[in-house]
Amino acid sequence: MTTMTEASVREFKMPDVGEGLTEAEILKWYVQPGDTVTDGQVVCEVETAKAAVELPIPYDGVVRDLHFPEGTTVDVGTSIIAVDVSGGAAAPAEVPAQAPAEAPAAAGDAEEKKPEGSGRTPVLVGYGVATSSTKRRPRKGPEVVVSQASTVIQPELNGHGPVAAPGTTAEQSRPLAKPPVRKLAKDLGVDLATVTPSGPDGIITREDVHAAVAPPAPEPVTAPAVSVPPAPVATYDTARETRIPVKGVRKATAAAMVGSAFTAPHVTEFVTIDVTRTMKLVEELKRSDEYGLQGLRVNPLLLIAKALLVAIRRNPDINAAWDEANQEIVLKHYVNLGIAAATPRGLIVPNIKDAHAKTLPQLAESLGELVSTAREGKTSPAAMQGGTVTITNVGVFGVDTGTPILNPGESAILAVGAIKLQPWVHKGKVKPRQVTTLALSFDHRLVDGALGSKVLADVAAILEQPKRLISWA
Repeated sequence: MTTMTEASVREFKMPDVGEGLTEAEILKWYVQPGDTVTDGQVVCEVETAKAAVELPIPYDGVVRDLHFPEGTTVDVGTSIIAVDVSGGAAAPAEVPAQAPAEAPAAAGDAEEKKPEGSGRTPVLVGYGVATSSTKRRPRKGPEVVVSQASTVIQPELNGHGPVAAPGTTAEQSRPLAKPPVRKLAKDLGVDLATVTPSGPDGIITREDVHAAVAPPAPEPVTAPAVSVPPAPVATYDTARETRIPVKGVRKATAAAMVGSAFTAPHVTEFVTIDVTRTMKLVEELKRSDEYGLQGLRVNPLLLIAKALLVAIRRNPDINAAWDEANQEIVLKHYVNLGIAAATPRGLIVPNIKDAHAKTLPQLAESLGELVSTAREGKTSPAAMQGGTVTITNVGVFGVDTGTPILNPGESAILAVGAIKLQPWVHKGKVKPRQVTTLALSFDHRLVDGALGSKVLADVAAILEQPKRLISWA
């Protein structure tokens, strides 16, 4: 019968599922102790500072233990689940502590008998036989006076010199102290016989002499017992307030926004434009089979995203980042277009990789996948890394515009306001037109007012005459 050992139990540790993450919250366990798992099977869902992620187990076996309940935040590298990979169902047997290489012998066996005249030091229990005998120069001790009838001297003990055997007559020994200490005691008027030694072998030290002349510590005064009420526990009216712990995506977003707002000098410019033609083009693209958009989500955001990509192509310096450590401006020759998405877990900004190289149908497909994945809370950390420029559509909430804060590591973000029917001067007459306001925030360390204005004006001009987007699709 094979005994199960700890080697058959594998500990699965919380991985770093995103670049630089330090912790994650366990949202849900999909397995329980006793369940059989296979390599690649998802065992739990965790929420990092960036997204909710499902964790697969990397081996086959039987779940022995779940180390943390749902709702617990666990540091990266901490074991969260134990799996028995031996195929057995019994709990692993405890491994006895390793016995020392050589157990100490009994006192009676360890002590060797000292041969006559050998001069060997007795064996100390557990320490073995001394390899050599070190002869010590005896300290000068008091003279020992014994009777001539019976002179018996005990061997040297602890280096203190010969000591008279019981029954002998000896003068009272002097306290052990070095000459400088004796002089100090004499100068301070301290009788060394009254000093308690603390040095090795009962030697009186300078500290002992100083302690002897120090005034005695005052007796502690015991204050009368006073009944102190316990500190009040912070409470609040749950009917009037709800407190939500700041963690996960919301915590990471808050830290990123504070860091961005107080690191990059933000400048925001605004433009109000007539997007009536853009709205008509959206309806035309939905109905037509000519442009390859059948079955894809077509909305104003798609055309605004394409317009921004065209403006970046014309003004590539806007697509950059500020490297504070190396004091460099990093120009990006690709566009990872971020789309700010509001989710139940907080604001996230996944991005479309290499959006600059996508056709209009490809951009529509990528945008649809990004939005649906974000709404389901399944956006991966990789999808939120490496963004270069961002669009935030606050218009879906009926807001005219805003002053968006830059996504960390990016130089520009475009806010799109609500599209509303408003009176507008069109061809010399006031007519009802579809109007919106765009706001472009940029990092003024690397984007000056001229460059920011050119980009915003380009986006506005394209959306006012959107038919040109088809030729660039």
